[in-house]
Amino acid sequence: MLQYFRSSFLVTFLGLVGAWLIAGWGGLWIAFNLALLETSLSFDNAVVNASVLKHWDEKWRKRFLLWGMLIAVFGMRVIFPLLIVAVIAGMAPMPGPMALIDYFSSGVWPANDVLSMAIVDQNRYASILTSAHIEVSAFGGAFLLLVFLNFFIDAEKDTHWFSPVERLLAKLGKLDMAAIVLSLMLLVLMAASLSAAEGYRFLVAGVWGVIVFVLVDGLGDLIGDEGAAAKTGWGGFIYLEILDASFSFDGVLGAFALTKNIFLIAIGLGIGAMFVRSFTILLVEKGTLSAFKYLEHGAFWAIGALAAVMLLAARFHIPEVITGGVAAVLIIAAGVHSWLINRHQLASEINAHQ
Repeated sequence: MLQYFRSSFLVTFLGLVGAWLIAGWGGLWIAFNLALLETSLSFDNAVVNASVLKHWDEKWRKRFLLWGMLIAVFGMRVIFPLLIVAVIAGMAPMPGPMALIDYFSSGVWPANDVLSMAIVDQNRYASILTSAHIEVSAFGGAFLLLVFLNFFIDAEKDTHWFSPVERLLAKLGKLDMAAIVLSLMLLVLMAASLSAAEGYRFLVAGVWGVIVFVLVDGLGDLIGDEGAAAKTGWGGFIYLEILDASFSFDGVLGAFALTKNIFLIAIGLGIGAMFVRSFTILLVEKGTLSAFKYLEHGAFWAIGALAAVMLLAARFHIPEVITGGVAAVLIIAAGVHSWLINRHQLASEINAHQ
């Protein structure tokens, strides 16, 4: 089993050394805690990734595990936050070629781009980024809510864990666009509880989350690769990347409670992302989802809990430890329940042959 985590341990070692070089033992400790937090909060992400990747062919699986991981580590946890601040502040995300030439000639670091701001004025960068919390919560929460609902609202689903609730959701699968209607209703109700300005920002971002989900979910049909968003192809690749962004960006905002150094944040969250990758490979190659029939259900319930937390975070402060704790309890409970059922079935088969 350890072979699945060799690359993760190597990245951990290199990352912690880099954190120590950047900020000494304090930086190493912060990066370690961020990695631990990201790994614990994202295990449900690994299970969901595995539930999609198990349908993929080897070519697309390798593409996701290589390029998808690079995008997840550097794109979603470093570049994407810079782009958000660039849009809000109306600045270039990174220094241009001429600014770098001026730096090498004058020795003065440029100060008119977001990356430079994140390095030399960390408090301002963190303040601008966290000011987008409502939009991030609404977009990510709406997208994850549809991921959750799309899994359970299925008239043909016959395996249920929380039977009363899941059977009711399954029956809703007989209604066209039931998941979208429910999501829009919840967005409107949540927006109505906010001030007029915040409610407008929340609703616009949430509707965009719904739109992006619908586009990505139907991308396979659009490009002629039927079922790609659920199984393989570019649709599935983009789906998983946006899913990872919805998971990770809330963690990026939460990381500012520990440090405002974007390099330490990138190292800590990047280490966590590598362990999510390792868990994903383990679950796919070991066939864990097939062996534990309710584990996938637990992960999607954890996604539903995270979606609820992100949507409610627009108005209420909810500590991340609660989010991670609920997700962990749901996944562990689903795994233990599955193990007990497997054990009972095995005992029944043994008794039947005696």
